[in-house]
Formats: sequence, structure tokens, C-alpha cells
Amino acid sequence: MHYGYRKITAILRKEGHVNHKVVQRIMQQYGLQCRVKVKKRSKNGQPAQVANHVLNRQFHAERPLQKLVTDITYLPFGPKMLYLSSIQDLYNGEIIAYTIGEKQDTDFVLDTLHQLSTLVEDCLLHSDQGSVYTSHNYQQAVKEKGITMSMSRKGTPADNAPIESFHASLKSETFYLDHLTCTTTAIVVKTVKDYIHYYNNVRIQTKLNNQSPIEFRQLVA
Repeated sequence: MHYGYRKITAILRKEGHVNHKVVQRIMQQYGLQCRVKVKKRSKNGQPAQVANHVLNRQFHAERPLQKLVTDITYLPFGPKMLYLSSIQDLYNGEIIAYTIGEKQDTDFVLDTLHQLSTLVEDCLLHSDQGSVYTSHNYQQAVKEKGITMSMSRKGTPADNAPIESFHASLKSETFYLDHLTCTTTAIVVKTVKDYIHYYNNVRIQTKLNNQSPIEFRQLVA
């Protein structure tokens, strides 16, 4: 039954006076209950875990792996939608982990997270408040790695500006520049992998004294 006793009472009152308590009692007696919508919960029954905005737009890092940022971007350039999950080191802007996949679920971002090996003490990882990042499984994996989680405020992409900028550069310097709006899945994947290698090893940045991210890290070390 789709109606509760209140709506049934309202319908019956169009024909004459009836007490809502009588309607309720009769419906309960004959097991006539309204089917209500079931509230959606996460698969593991855990509520979303939103972290504080610890990074607070302090994008400068004193040492490698001190501050990391992560995000997902769309890759709508082939026959099917692909997604790119990246983790960037704010020390030198290097992309230190990434995953390309067809589904942006928790396993997708966990694959990127698990690529991180040895981390420094007090490592900070910043993301937006996407459901994959606030999920229990992701938060548990972050905790097990000894990482402090930070999250952007809702509707504030500037809180995660460095990784947003990287994803924008990737698309503008490859797909948009070469007009690759309808290509193959293999070319999309290769384009992303080649660009990340180029970005880390070749593409110089003014803020790094005109060195690439890896050159900067190696020279400082």
C-alpha cells in the first residue's frame, strides 16, 4: 500500500466524516501498512567521515611527501568514459601515484593510495569531500598508513587548487591542443601516461627554478 492512514482518512472524508484514529486502528488490525522509502546507507553501514580543512590552502611544503593532494578527473575523449585518480606531492608538484579506470568507486582511489610506499612522519593528504574519500574503507586505509586526512570545504575547488591545475594542464596540453575529442581508449590511456612522464621529468616550472619536478627533487636531495 502506498498511502498511510492520514491520506486514507483524507480520501474517506470526501464522502463523509470519519475519525483518523478509527482508520488507523482498522489498518493496523488488517496489516495494511504504507510502504515507505528506505533510506540509503553505505554498503558497510558506515556514515561518511569528513575531515577538517587542515591544509588550509598552505600549498608550500618543506620536504618531499610532507603534503599530498589528490583528486579525480574525467577523461571523456574515447568511446567510453574513463577517470584519472592522481596524487601530487606539493613539495615539487610531482605526480607520485595515479590510476586510470572505468569506475570512480572506492577501490579505484584505494588503488592510487596503495601505490604510496614509504611516507614521512606527519604526512598530510588533502582531497575534496567526494564519497570515495569520505568512505569508511578509504579513511581506514589512510589511517593505517599513518596519514593525516584533510578535506576541502564543500563547493570550494580552490582549496585543492594544485591538483585541479595539474588536471587542467594535462587536458589543455594534450587532448584539447591536439583536438583528441573522439579517439580510442588505448590512445587516451597512452596520452595520459606519456603526459605524466613528461610532466614529472621534462616540463620545467618557474617556481622550481626552471627545473622539472624530479630534477628539483634530485638536486635538492
